[in-house]
Amino acid sequence: MSAVSDRLPAFPWDKLEPYKKTAAAHPDGIVDLSVGTPVDPVPGHIQKALIAAADSPGYPTVWGTPELRDALTRWVEHRLGAREMTHRHVLPVVGSKELVAWLPTQLGLGPGDQVAFPRLAYPTYEVGARLARAEHVAYDDPTELDPSRLKLLWLNSPSNPTGRVLAKEELTRIVAWAREHGVLVLSDECYIELGWEADPVSVLHPDVNGGSYDGIVAVHSLSKRSNLAGYRAAFLAGDPAVLGPLLQIRKHGGMMTPAPTQAAVVAALGDDEHVRVQRERYAARRTALRDALLAHGFRIEHSEASLYLWATRDESCWDTVAHLADRGILVAPGDFYGPAGDRFIRVALTATDERVRAAAARLTA
Repeated sequence: MSAVSDRLPAFPWDKLEPYKKTAAAHPDGIVDLSVGTPVDPVPGHIQKALIAAADSPGYPTVWGTPELRDALTRWVEHRLGAREMTHRHVLPVVGSKELVAWLPTQLGLGPGDQVAFPRLAYPTYEVGARLARAEHVAYDDPTELDPSRLKLLWLNSPSNPTGRVLAKEELTRIVAWAREHGVLVLSDECYIELGWEADPVSVLHPDVNGGSYDGIVAVHSLSKRSNLAGYRAAFLAGDPAVLGPLLQIRKHGGMMTPAPTQAAVVAALGDDEHVRVQRERYAARRTALRDALLAHGFRIEHSEASLYLWATRDESCWDTVAHLADRGILVAPGDFYGPAGDRFIRVALTATDERVRAAAARLTA
C-alpha cells in the first residue's frame, strides 16, 4: 500500500486547516469559498426519480440502462451540438473524479508514456498519471509539446481553477494536431453550462471535430449543473474505439453507477429549467463576489466561465489566504493548481446567498 501512496503528492487541502480555524473564529462565522461543492437543494423532480428507483435489489450494469443511454445521447446532441450519437458513443461513470484519477491506468499507460494537462489545472490529472506510473507534463500550448511519447492530452474548458474558455478555433487546432500525432484527447467539460462572458464549445461539436469522434472523448458531470455531487453522476461521450474497451475494463472492475442514480440522471438531463434557475443563482453570487473583490483591491483574470473567480493582490497566495481568513473568509490558494498559480486565489461561488452577502459585506466594510 505504501508503494502506491508514495507515488502521490501530499493532499493539498490539509494545508488549509489552520486558516480554516482562523476563519471559523470570526464572530459571524466562516464563509467557506474554498471548495466548489454545491450547497443548493437537489431539484425535486430529480429526488422523486431517485426515490422511485430506490427498490433496486439487483446489480446495475456498468453501461447503464437503455433509458440512461438514450438520455445521454439526446443531451449531447441537444446541448452540445453533437451529431449521430449512438449508445456506443456514451459511457456512464461513477463521478468524474474517479474517471480522471484512474483513466491512465485503465488505458494501460505506464512508464515511458506521457500524460499532459494545462499549466494551471485540477490536481487529479497529475494524480492519475502518477497512479499509472506514467510521466506527467504541464503545458501552456499543447501543440508545442513533443508528441513522441504523449499518449493522453487533457483539455479543460471551462477551466478549473481559472475559468478560462478555449475558443472554437483553438479547440479545432488542438484536435487536429493531436490526431496528426495519434494522441488521445480527453476534454474535461464539466463546467460547460456555466459560461458567463463566453459561450463554451465542446470538442463533440462538428465545427471542432469535423464530424468525426476519432481520438476524442468528452467528460461531463451533473455535480454542478444539477447539484448532484452527492449522487456521483457523470459520463463520457466520444470515440467508441476508446469507450468500448473502457466499458469492458470497468465491467471487470465493478465500476457501476447505482441504479437510483441512473434514474436521477435521466430526470436531470431531461429538464433544462432547473439548470436555468441554478445558473441565475450562481450569476447573482458571482456578481456580488466579483464586485466585492474588486472593491477590496483584487484583480480578477479569466473567470469568464465556471464556478470560480481567479483573483490576485499580486502577493503570495498564502498571504492572501491568511488576509481573508482574518476576515472569516476561506479560499483556495492558487498553488494548489500548479506553481503558476502562486500569486492567485480561487474563490468559489458555491456558498449560500446569505454567506455570499456576508463575505461581500466583510470585503467592502
